[in-house]
Amino acid sequence: MARRVTLSGGVQAPEPCRLYLVTPPAIELASFTDQLAKALDAGDVACVQLRLKDAADDVLKRAIDALRPIVQSRNVAFLINDRPDLAVAHGADGAHVGQEDVAAKSARKILGDLTLGVTCHNSRELAFTAGEDGADYVAFGAFFPTQTKDAPIRAEVEILSWWSELMELPSVAIGGITAENCAPLVTAGTDFLAVVGAVWNHPEGPAAGVRAMNEAITAATIAKRSKPKPQKSALIN
Repeated sequence: MARRVTLSGGVQAPEPCRLYLVTPPAIELASFTDQLAKALDAGDVACVQLRLKDAADDVLKRAIDALRPIVQSRNVAFLINDRPDLAVAHGADGAHVGQEDVAAKSARKILGDLTLGVTCHNSRELAFTAGEDGADYVAFGAFFPTQTKDAPIRAEVEILSWWSELMELPSVAIGGITAENCAPLVTAGTDFLAVVGAVWNHPEGPAAGVRAMNEAITAATIAKRSKPKPQKSALIN
């Protein structure tokens, strides 16, 4: 039976994996609202994470209030990076925390039934701990070089297949993911591909970036399903 992944009330995703969209590290709110709407209307997106590191609280609050209706009106989950308190206060669907941010246990208490995601880098131990602390998904990465954030830890694709085979808790792959390099991650069994530059820096615009990612996910899924399963050798008496 296919695993089912829920990011917000009623939003579920069976295999194959889906697109998890992270905002650019800096945005011009007036123009970004239109860009976000066009991106979400271009194809399947499971989640949008607002990630504005080092932004002042008033800037972050204005961004949440402006972007949340755009995202949620399209039945897409809206998560806030680092700030479970603001997620609750401003009607978001949950929050994502890193290993140096609010502790997962504390974030779980703040969020209640809302979605909690936890960064686990390339660590099986951190992933297990995140699950025990109440995470709704674990994020592994970076899988490829990325200019979006400082990512000194490189994750191995094998951790996705290991987690997928062992656990029901969904996984998110992140870090330098593009339409051109995402196939091995899909094949490995990740539930979501988190992308930034592949969409927002696409030469034809964010909408084209979303379409390209969804096409790549579909192609990788078809290829994965068409591979013949290994047959057990017959015993010869």
